[in-house]
Amino acid sequence: MIDDNWMFADLHLHSRFSRACSSGLNFDNLVKWAKIKGLNLLGTGDFTHPVWFKEIKENLKPNGKGFYSYQGFDFIITGELSFIYTSNGRGRKVHLNLLIPSIEIAENIHSFLDAKGFRRDYDGRPIFGISCEEFVKEMMKISKDIEIIPAHIWTPYFGVFGSMSGFDSLEEAFGEQVENIHAIETGISSDREMNLKIKEFSEKKISIVSFSDSHSFWPWRLGREATIFNKTDSYLELIRQIRENDFVGTVETEPAYGKYHWDGHRNCNFSCSPSESKKLNGICPRCGKSLTIGVENRVESLANGLEEMQGTKSPTSSAEASSNERNKIELKILPLHEIISLYKDVGINSKGVWMIYNSLIDKFENEFNILLNASKEDLINSGLADEKLADLIIKNREAKIKVKPGYDGEYGKAILDMPVEKQRTLF
Repeated sequence: MIDDNWMFADLHLHSRFSRACSSGLNFDNLVKWAKIKGLNLLGTGDFTHPVWFKEIKENLKPNGKGFYSYQGFDFIITGELSFIYTSNGRGRKVHLNLLIPSIEIAENIHSFLDAKGFRRDYDGRPIFGISCEEFVKEMMKISKDIEIIPAHIWTPYFGVFGSMSGFDSLEEAFGEQVENIHAIETGISSDREMNLKIKEFSEKKISIVSFSDSHSFWPWRLGREATIFNKTDSYLELIRQIRENDFVGTVETEPAYGKYHWDGHRNCNFSCSPSESKKLNGICPRCGKSLTIGVENRVESLANGLEEMQGTKSPTSSAEASSNERNKIELKILPLHEIISLYKDVGINSKGVWMIYNSLIDKFENEFNILLNASKEDLINSGLADEKLADLIIKNREAKIKVKPGYDGEYGKAILDMPVEKQRTLF
């Protein structure tokens, strides 16, 4: 299935300087595990943090076209920023992921932020008190080649469309600068098909990309979602593919695995579908407080709202979207560690899982090759997978693993042919 001209890229991740991230996040570990995963390009993450940026400059070698390499592995300069401000009398919290054309442009962004009096040294994902519209305007003054992508757009608390603090359209969020927004990131709790329900995306020809937002280098985090580009070693060509919606496709997890797919209350151990939530008027039946409204509900709400306002039917599948979107490949797979963990019914980081994982990697070179290419016969004949594990890997490839949806900060659970009490939480 994997084409030789494909380039698997994960352009949203963090360094060890971001809150709640692994202390082992360094370039050695990122490169080692990206290669094992089967990735070809990474974002550096956290370019605004002074110490991490110093390491970027000391370790990464430029190719003169916007790519930077470490031990022969390619990076581009990236980072996620948090914006907390008030708009139309309502508090807003939005995360944006930036792709940066060069070290020099990154330094110009630092100068702008420093001149505003913002601190960059306390966290790899710093918080700024300016609007999304103003920020994009200022970035375009620095360089038109800066790509600004709203991150995990449906997450309740920090997605641009999030139920707790988000907007109802990109135009509402970015105002006159919406023309400089060319792509959105799905996040773990949504996928391409869900986002194609939003008519604004097809009308504005918004590209739908996926990245991991990884907080560690482990292969069940890094590259769990990725975008597949046509191979290039040029930043400008990469950005062209995004802006012209000319990339190959995306790697996604089943969106129900996301922490906020359904509505619910974690403390009450209660979750429900959007239709059930509507019957409950958004109120938890166990504590009487408002439910945390999840991604599926929010997507349906905005899709229906646009449909009513415009008197037209919103796209509900890739077959009804633009020709570019129809041609996109979407690979829905769970990380290999998760599959082996389910197979053995033990923890994801257990010795038994690692033994099988390492043996399979030694044989088949990288994880994406195992998950997407290796045949059932090859897996069994290798002597490293019995029929049950081989079947599970193929079932994963065909997106046939059912999922109990995640909610209110709880990841979803895979449902196999086993009692409920033995179902394991993935991620």
